Amino acid sequence: MSISSERTIDLPHAGLVVLVGASNSGKTTLLDRLVSEGVLLETEVVSSDHFRKLVGDTEFIDWRGLPRLESDMLFYEYQQMSAKAFEAMDTILAMRCRLNKLTVVDATHLYAEDRQKYVQLAAKAHVPVMALVLDVPESVLLERDSGRAHPRGRQRVKQQTQLLKRNLRGIREEGFDACYVLKDVEKVNFARCAQPLFHDMGAGIDIIGDIHGCYREMLEVIERLGYMEDTEGLYHHPEGRRLVSVGDVMSRGPESLLAVQFWKKHVDAGLAYMIDSNHGWKIGRYLDGRKVTLNHGDERFAEEMVQYEQKAGKVAAEQLRGELRDFLLHAPSHLIFGRNGLRHVVVTHAGIKDHFIGKQSARISDYCRYGDTEGQDADGKPIRKDWFVDHESGEIVVWGHDPRPQPTLVNQTVNIDQGVVFGGMLTAYRYPEKEFVSVPAHENYANDPDSPLVRWQRKRFSPPNLRKLIAGYSVLTESYGEVRVQGESVKTAIDTVSHVTVPMEELVYIPPTMSPAPKVSGEEGYLEHPREALAYYRSQGVQTMVAEKKHMGSRAILLLFKNELAAVEYVGYPTLGTIYTRSGRPFFESGFGKQVLEKLNADLVDAGYFEQNQTDFVLLDAEIVPWNLKARELIAAQYAHVGEAALLDRSKLVDKLKQAKVAGREVGDWLEEMEQKYGNAVTFQEAFQKYCWDVDGLDEIRIAPFHTLAHSGQTFFDQSHIWHMEHNRELAGLSSIFMETEYRVITDETSEEEVIRWWNEMTEDGHEGIVIKPERFLMKNRDKMIQPAIKVRGRKYLHIIYGMDYLVPENLKRLKQRRTNKKERHALMEGALGMEGVERFVRKDTVERIHECVLAALSLESEPIDPRL
Repeated sequence: MSISSERTIDLPHAGLVVLVGASNSGKTTLLDRLVSEGVLLETEVVSSDHFRKLVGDTEFIDWRGLPRLESDMLFYEYQQMSAKAFEAMDTILAMRCRLNKLTVVDATHLYAEDRQKYVQLAAKAHVPVMALVLDVPESVLLERDSGRAHPRGRQRVKQQTQLLKRNLRGIREEGFDACYVLKDVEKVNFARCAQPLFHDMGAGIDIIGDIHGCYREMLEVIERLGYMEDTEGLYHHPEGRRLVSVGDVMSRGPESLLAVQFWKKHVDAGLAYMIDSNHGWKIGRYLDGRKVTLNHGDERFAEEMVQYEQKAGKVAAEQLRGELRDFLLHAPSHLIFGRNGLRHVVVTHAGIKDHFIGKQSARISDYCRYGDTEGQDADGKPIRKDWFVDHESGEIVVWGHDPRPQPTLVNQTVNIDQGVVFGGMLTAYRYPEKEFVSVPAHENYANDPDSPLVRWQRKRFSPPNLRKLIAGYSVLTESYGEVRVQGESVKTAIDTVSHVTVPMEELVYIPPTMSPAPKVSGEEGYLEHPREALAYYRSQGVQTMVAEKKHMGSRAILLLFKNELAAVEYVGYPTLGTIYTRSGRPFFESGFGKQVLEKLNADLVDAGYFEQNQTDFVLLDAEIVPWNLKARELIAAQYAHVGEAALLDRSKLVDKLKQAKVAGREVGDWLEEMEQKYGNAVTFQEAFQKYCWDVDGLDEIRIAPFHTLAHSGQTFFDQSHIWHMEHNRELAGLSSIFMETEYRVITDETSEEEVIRWWNEMTEDGHEGIVIKPERFLMKNRDKMIQPAIKVRGRKYLHIIYGMDYLVPENLKRLKQRRTNKKERHALMEGALGMEGVERFVRKDTVERIHECVLAALSLESEPIDPRL
């Protein structure tokens, strides 16, 4: 367009602005003005003259008036210098476009091929490109040229002027997103467009997954999110939050028209945002009268439009068609929400590449509507690629389109399409809280026997895609929130356990690490003492605690099925169950392990346990004794030989010192010290031997369950530890292999002192110690999860952990400087991962979804932490 009177031109927020004009037309003067006015940054201006200086030390070589030979040489040098200057400049421009920066190109650009390369560069980078043409009279150009330090010459100015005149009409057809011809640049104001896809999140946003015409469920979610309807039918949040739709608000479901009208009304009122989507795009084109095939539920929207016309009349229907057409066809491919210009959340329908974020083009819109696909499977369904494994730019990307039974978080991406129209759920994601709100579908509206949720269930037992996990990933847990594990830890865990664990389908829970109390004991001569654990829980507002005897054995998980057939629904094949260690390895060698499982199964079946509890399985967290069942190599390598050598060495030294004392030598203090150290060695040797014995058969082992984790259809994380202890007492009465765990309940100072006396007596007799737990499995203080358990080990036992001389005053002083922060964090995260994995197993989630919890816990275990804690 031509600009004659004073007005404002909006420069794009990013992309290219190509200046076109003969020498002396005022391009550099205009740019200097825009920089001084703050419209442009100096770094956003790229000049061909500047690059000529960079590569050739000068911006112009004058070859006129010289002998032919010299003139030709200088002209060739200038051509070479210009070519390299533009080559370097184009490289910088491509980089800036890739980074979604604005760049104004200061050069004459009088030839169509020179301008066309910038149109193509912008298209390749998915950024806008604008042309600003400075159409200055020839007389003004000549006058300005005469005043230059290095004039271009009358002939050259005239040639450039004529060239521009011939090009003026065609520039508008060269593919620029906007083209302005400026007769008098001084009468034109310039402003800068804001990033159209970026919005400040304000008080927060509530992102709702694919609705597909499930209007009633949509209103339920919105009301559960705290929005309230006003007299005009608009929903407001009292805190000023905004609703965001990932698209596909229509098709398949029963009330598509109401759903899309709701979102248009709220978007128009500035109360909501809606993203473009595959169904939205198709319906928009249908409303525009284009040839589209209405299938996959889109035909239901067309039926609703016919019904609307019959009820409201043709005029009203045509008006609605036009309004909805414009609304759907102009929906953004994605939106960015953040604060202070920083991106926090990207909302898209089916996916997005990192370098697409903040840009717009037809290709980006297609990618955001359909995701990354590679053809179709044998049933004609699109084969979707896992685009999210390459997400590295840091923002949370919230998306839908691909229905999954539960919200999934992988690599900072969150899928919130839970297939409400297929009988699943409608999910909303609250940000910055990072919380989910879901409502179940009232019915399976689509009634599709091959729906995505059905196909998802069919592939329940498919092995996980490790490529999604190997670079690090996040697990969203209900109790702790997001737990993120680093790629190196994941690789280490995979390398460590990939060939030695029980089958992946049976590996459903990794028990969390257990931390000592955050503070070391204030009691003289003690490193750990119950008082510090009790004080921690009191500080967290816990009124009732349970203290359980800590068995000197090895941690184990027992998954026991009612019968082999019952296992098929949970693990995909017949089995009586499995018993494995904290690292996922089989606890027993296969033959003996089979005997243990058969004995436990027979005992529980005979006692009617499965029928009475109406369950197909029981999942137990337990301790198995004797300790040497799994710790034989550890005992032999680190304890037995060390103890024997110390006893031999120290006993001989004590004997020699006694002889020296009899001979009249002054060795009394030394003898006293060595007698104490000899006593330490005796304590060290005794500390583990009483927990080791030879195992010749089933009668020699004992299993002490202390958590009953789950039955069919339910977990027991909401139960008190008293309930768990009593239930495990019941188990001990059903099988001779099970043993009861002694415990005490703490409610006041009297019961606290009683537990401390009990602990002292027990540990002085050589027992390991106790575990103090809050009343319930999961407890929080001000919405933050507190430690699920704190171990308090006895003085004698700690000899084998910290060394036989750890109680020597200078050693104990040093040990009391230990830090448990990382251990505590890991205990919380692993506890949350364990609970999340069991919940997923109980609701028969996919192996991949369960395994991401297990692998995350194993990854945390592979991170370096003082193993003595």
